[in-house]
Order: sequence, then C-alpha cells, then structure tokens
Amino acid sequence: MPNDDDKKTGYDSLRSKKDRRVSRPGSSTLRNPRLEREKVESAESTENSYLTNEIEPAQNREIPEEYFVRSAKKADESSSDLEIIDDEGSNFREKKIEKERRRRLRDAELLERDNWLVRNGHSFTFAGLYLFSVLVLFRPYELIAPLSFLSSTAFYFAAVTLAFYLPTQLRTEGNVTILTTEVKAIIALVLLSLIGIPIAKSPGMAWETFNDLLSKTALMFIVMVNVVRSRKRLTAMIWLSLSVGLFLSYQAVMMFWRGELNTEGYRVSVDIGGMFGNPNDLAMHLVMMMPLALTLGIATKKKSAKLIYFTMTALFVAAISVTYSRGGFLGLTAVCIFLSWKLGRNNRLKVIGVLFVAGAFFLAIAPGNYGIRMLSIFIPGLDPVGSSNQRQELLIRSILVTLRNPWGIGIGNYKIVGVRNQETHNAFTQVSSEIGILGLTAYLIFMISPFRKLSAIERVFWDRKQLNWYYYFSIGLQASILGYMVSSFFGAVAYNWYIYYLIAYAVAFRRIYRVAEDEGAFKADEDVTEKLKLV
Repeated sequence: MPNDDDKKTGYDSLRSKKDRRVSRPGSSTLRNPRLEREKVESAESTENSYLTNEIEPAQNREIPEEYFVRSAKKADESSSDLEIIDDEGSNFREKKIEKERRRRLRDAELLERDNWLVRNGHSFTFAGLYLFSVLVLFRPYELIAPLSFLSSTAFYFAAVTLAFYLPTQLRTEGNVTILTTEVKAIIALVLLSLIGIPIAKSPGMAWETFNDLLSKTALMFIVMVNVVRSRKRLTAMIWLSLSVGLFLSYQAVMMFWRGELNTEGYRVSVDIGGMFGNPNDLAMHLVMMMPLALTLGIATKKKSAKLIYFTMTALFVAAISVTYSRGGFLGLTAVCIFLSWKLGRNNRLKVIGVLFVAGAFFLAIAPGNYGIRMLSIFIPGLDPVGSSNQRQELLIRSILVTLRNPWGIGIGNYKIVGVRNQETHNAFTQVSSEIGILGLTAYLIFMISPFRKLSAIERVFWDRKQLNWYYYFSIGLQASILGYMVSSFFGAVAYNWYIYYLIAYAVAFRRIYRVAEDEGAFKADEDVTEKLKLV
C-alpha cells in the first residue's frame, strides 16, 4: 500500500521515474476475485474520467491504489523503452559525429603534408613544357608533311625546358623539386629500374627502355609538378589533352563512317602513331579524358562552354566504341559507375538505375558486333581472333615471372621470357615482372596517393555544400585515374605518358587548392557540424 505522502501527491507522482516506482500490493489485499475485479473496474473508470476531465484533478480526489500500480507499471515500461531508444539514438549520433570528426582530421592531415610555397615563376619553363607536350601528344610532323623536320625536335625542346627549369627552381624555392608522395614514388621507380639494369637478362634492352621511356616521363613529370602552379596553367594543359582527345575522336568516328577499318578488319586505328596508334591505347586515353570533359561541363556556368564540354564527352564515348577495345569498355564502365555514385549521391538508386538503362541503350546502338565483342570478355569463344585467350595466357605467365623473380628481370625485358615474344598486356604485371615487387609498390603508391587526396578535397567541399569547380574537377580527376587503372590492366603502358600527365594534373590541382585555401578563398556558409543531418 502507498503511504500517505504518495496519496497526497496524486497524479503528479507519475512525472518522475523515481516517484513512479510503486511497490505491488501484497497478496492479502487481493484475495477475493470478485472484489479484485470490482476494484480494477473502478480504477479504470476513475482513470478514464480523469483523463477526459470529467472529474476533478487527482490533487483534490483520492485515486484508488490499483490505478497507481497499473499506471506506474505502464509508465516504467514505456519510459524504459524511450530511454533505450533515446540512448541508442544519442550513442548513434555521438559515434557518427566522432567518426566524421576523425575523418576530417585525417583529410586535413593528408592535405597538409605537402609544403607548398606561394611564389610565381617558371614562365619560360612552362612555355617550353607546353611546346614539348604539343609535340609529344599531337605529333604534328605525322599529320603535315612539311613539318616532318620536327620529328626529332622533341628531345631539344625537353633539353631547353630543363635548362630553364633547374636554375629557376633553385632560385624560386631553393631545391630541385618539391618532394610530394608522388614525386618520391616516381624517384623510387627510377632508382629501382637503374639498379636492375646491370642484373637484367638483357642490360642493353633494359637501358634502351629506361632511356627512351621511363627517364623522360619521370623528368617531365617532375617539371610539371613544379611548374604548373596556377589554375590558368593547369587549364591550358588540360585543354591541350582534351584537344588531342577531341581531334583523335573526330578522326576515329569519321574513319569508321567511311569504312576505313584498318585493324583486324573491323576496328579503327587513327593516323597519329606513337602512343595513340594502337586502338586499345587510344580508347584508354579517351576513357581518361571523358570524366574531365563531363565534370568541367557540369562545373561551368556558361551555356556555350557546357555545350562544348558535353559534345566532347559524347564524341569521346563514340570513339571508344569504334575502337572495339574491351579494356576501354571496362574502363568506361568503371568510370560511369564511379561518376554516377559521386555525382548522384543525393539519389543514388535512381541514378544507378538510369545508368543501367543508358548502358543497355549504348550497347543496343553500338556499331556492328560491338556487343558480341564485349561479351567475349566473359565468353572467350566469341572472340574470332582468340586474343582473349592469348591475353589470359600472357597474364598468367607474367604473374609466374613475378613470383620467380621478385626483384624483377629488368625493365623492358619481359619479351625475352614472354609468350611468343609479346608484352605482358598488363601495366601492373609489366612493372612487377620487370622492376620487381618494390617497383609495383611504388607504381601503386604513385596512383593511389593522389586519388586519396582528391577524395579528401571532394569531401571538404561537400561538407561545406560548396559544389564549385574544385569539387567537380576533383571528382573528374579521380574518375580519370580509376579509368586508367582499369584500362591499363589490359595494356603494357606503365612507362608511357598517359598516367604521368594525369597524375601531374592531380598534383598541380592539389597545389592550387591548398594555396587558395590558405588564402581564405573558400568560406563555409555555416558551421560544418550543423550540416551533418544526423538522425
């Protein structure tokens, strides 16, 4: 039985958990079933009358004991459930806030590792770099006969560029190069290649590959990282790469339209040789350029610029299809899924659904037996020339060579031990078999490090709700790196220019962002923690 104080407080005693804890009456109080039923009915009637204001409040009227007992039990049970829910919700919010806080700290630490100096310079070096890139990418001496004398001038442009670069860099920053993670990785790749030359199966072949490819790409990569230090310069370099892709795409589509299928009787190879002469390599370059064109088109506010960028995007996709490159198709698929996931983050299920519909439509309107060619990735018997089985054989062979020679057999030496004197047709096993496991590690760091830092920049602007040029272009660069990594799984292109230009763009972009951030160019509209939308 409750004491007199409990009776005096009445309904107010239910307002706190402590006061609600009422002891159950003893068995002697409820011995007669009839009396028990009558008391319960009376208590229910009193409770209902009180809640509907049909009787005076409990402070002025004595309420039966059974009402306190039953109501107290219900209140304890309901309040316990609410406390559990509230505790779980509170813990969930606290854990999510802590997780976001730690993630932001990691991102900030990741982006602050590089010690960028805010200094102008390298105007002449950039001019030399740009002209050198025109010769390497456009190869005008192959398109215009009177310019054939330029075929051997790329080396001289590189030499002049380095001649300007070294004294300017020493005067401007007091060092030969800034040591970002990417620069350290490529230096490690170069040193491992040099160390492996004397012990290579063919030192002469190793030196030739190193001198003709890796040494030049590494040197010009270091130049780009230090010279492309403004948004204007970065835009000029990107437009050069996009222009090359636009020209190649237009040429490929027109050749297919005219029926000039000069590879295997149904594929297109463009007139520009060098790094774009192979249909698979051409498709890989276009896979890398497509995300940049698309995200720049989304980021710009000018309608004319949007039209240009989106036209580029469509032309790139069309040109990829006429190459019939399976590696290009897989790279394009990976890029489209990634872009859909990132750009459609507010409505991902619908975006993914639209993507699948668009993919089915693309395969339906693709030229000739394009769909059958892509199905041969999974059903090798559909490949009329049997190249799918050959690639699989080469991949297995390159993995075995890597396992048997963890220090590598020498850069460019895989042909000696390969199947029918062929390359690995896989950039990753090309590095692992020729430069070794350490070389593969450096190669992976070279690509993964900028990808992670671009992701950090993207999250910074997403948290601030500032979907600007920096936000969209960081996503585009991530997609381009992913596209290369997927497409290069089917091509021996580890020492060619493709990825080195792209990673240089990523490092330059990070530098431009960091300088602008330190100067206070970006200001969040409100406190970041208020934007988490925690539930």
